[in-house]
Amino acid sequence: METLPKSLLFPLQTISGVGSVAQLIPECLVFGRRGMLVHGRSLVRSGMLSKLLAAAPDDQSICAWRHPGGEPTLDQLEDLLSAARGHGAEWIAAVGGGSVLDIAKAAAGLLEAPLPVQVYHDGEPIEASTIPFVAAPTTAGTGSEATSVSVLTNSVACTKRSIRHPSLLPRCVILDSELLQSCPPSVIASAGMDALTQAIEAFTSRHATWLSDVVALKAVEMINMALPTVYENSSDPTAADALLEGSYLAGIALSNARLGVVHGLAHPLGVRYHQPHGVVCSVCLLPALNFNRAAMGEKYDALEAALHADPVTRVTELLATLKITSPFFGEAVVDREGIIRETLASGSTAANPRIVTEADVEALLLQIFG
Repeated sequence: METLPKSLLFPLQTISGVGSVAQLIPECLVFGRRGMLVHGRSLVRSGMLSKLLAAAPDDQSICAWRHPGGEPTLDQLEDLLSAARGHGAEWIAAVGGGSVLDIAKAAAGLLEAPLPVQVYHDGEPIEASTIPFVAAPTTAGTGSEATSVSVLTNSVACTKRSIRHPSLLPRCVILDSELLQSCPPSVIASAGMDALTQAIEAFTSRHATWLSDVVALKAVEMINMALPTVYENSSDPTAADALLEGSYLAGIALSNARLGVVHGLAHPLGVRYHQPHGVVCSVCLLPALNFNRAAMGEKYDALEAALHADPVTRVTELLATLKITSPFFGEAVVDREGIIRETLASGSTAANPRIVTEADVEALLLQIFG
């Protein structure tokens, strides 16, 4: 008989449905009258930021902070923390893509922390945070709305690492597929492939459980079905709901099972080549599937059933349909030793279904760079 896994991580509350983002500010009222709303440029362009702020009661003070773009950095986090502390924020909410959610989540986790953010990025344990975090994703990809992890880049040291603590999990998640309509097709494509990669890696992880397997496999099915449709038409309500919810389930799966060598490679490659995380994961997935196939055992067959095709064949088809091409093929490998070292040190690599050696990373890089 299957028993409950010894540790489970889930957001406290999840609200879904078209138009549900209108509930964001009212849901935050329970946490206090002073809050930060972290967002990206698309929320301003769409007019949604004005609508959200207009919904706030007169006695609620909300400071809007726009993420400047790109993947979140320690310097950006320091700026956000300064603004949040200056405002006396009692809660932090984020409406945006993975970068917006990650930086807001880190700010909620470190708002009361006594040390500089770099210390925690370098490995200092994070103490439990009492600052509530609320998340509404505008992309379907990172699953950040479902995890206790924030991925940040130290631009000076050229390192990309995660900070994590159970208290970083959102108190409330809002899944409103209308928010996907502001996404350009290229973002839908790369974010969606990131979500699919996370679902596959969580399903085949060494730390997978029966519960994470159920969630991950459902995520694979939903993303595989919905992603090509949303790429062509992000306003398709049924497909958009499925893609957003599939990405959320992939986030829950990875939060409870970890990932694999794709994400072990993605951080050092992304920070050195300044490529979007979803693109990096997309082009690393095929070599990883071939590398791990024998170690997956029956799970490879389960993926084939969920994808309605051989996983390698289906991923190849998706990359072509989504027009994702490799930014690495034919390029020189920059800092090969550093990439190998960081890949082998990654907790994601440690969870890979097949043990990864230095020679294995060399072989994977050879395939990725051609």
